[in-house]
Amino acid sequence: MNNKNMIADLSTESVNEESKSIDVFSAQEIVKIINEQDKVVANAIQPSIDKIACASIEISKRFNMGGRIIYIGAGSSGRIGVLDAVELQPTYNVPSERAFGIIAGGIGAMFQAVEGIEDNYEEGENDILQANVSKLDVVIGIAASGRTPYTLGALNKANDLGAYTIGITNNLNSEMSKIVECSIEVPVGSEVVSGSTRMKAGTSQKMVVNMLSTTAMILSGKVYDNYMVHVQATNEKLVLRAINMIHAITGLSIEDSTVLFNSANYSVANSIVMELGDVTLEVAEQALIKENGNVRKAIQFVTGLSK
Repeated sequence: MNNKNMIADLSTESVNEESKSIDVFSAQEIVKIINEQDKVVANAIQPSIDKIACASIEISKRFNMGGRIIYIGAGSSGRIGVLDAVELQPTYNVPSERAFGIIAGGIGAMFQAVEGIEDNYEEGENDILQANVSKLDVVIGIAASGRTPYTLGALNKANDLGAYTIGITNNLNSEMSKIVECSIEVPVGSEVVSGSTRMKAGTSQKMVVNMLSTTAMILSGKVYDNYMVHVQATNEKLVLRAINMIHAITGLSIEDSTVLFNSANYSVANSIVMELGDVTLEVAEQALIKENGNVRKAIQFVTGLSK
């Protein structure tokens, strides 16, 4: 098998005619070209909307059953997975052991490139085994080429262990697309700087994982209306955001919302259930546990108790 020819056939490795001779362009011209090329990304994702929705349903179902969301990849693709996983903790109060990213080369590869490891199929297998992947878990492999050995090894091993596998790639009919249960292919075409897949390909990957995780969290009851009611208020900005959410949702004044928030163990979800369900903190907490954190269902539950 001629790897050189395989790479040449990838759309992400082709030469972009719009950016030829970019090295002699002005800064304004360069930025304009990049911006124009970035406009391609959202349209390239559109044909995969149904697949992204179906995958989000599966993620939510398994997550609510106690499963985990695991992203895996090498290089910039791996970093995008780690980033999405990390953001779920402060945004939706998802414990780090329930959603995490694995990057080829380990955590150090987040900050310094460890390029050679991506060619190691067995290392991908080993990392999945080390994570104790089970049939309840979802494993999301990310690779622009769709042929990265490390990620293929990880996904094949995840399949063996019964996990639900999702592949996010930027080339059609890749090897990855043939081994995962849900293949999300986003052919963004050639990059402004040829082969620099941290650009359009990376942007598309970030957009897709945003859709997957956000939709899954909404389906899992982590959002009320369009508010992140499970946000962790760990700094002044987030405390103010939490209080403003309580104010907007309940209609209480800012002062009363602050008092309620403080009395609700600094939890927006507790606060809303207490106020709209007219119950104590203890009852609100128990209702949220029963309804797996779903605020709307918890309110319905405590309201039903009072009838």
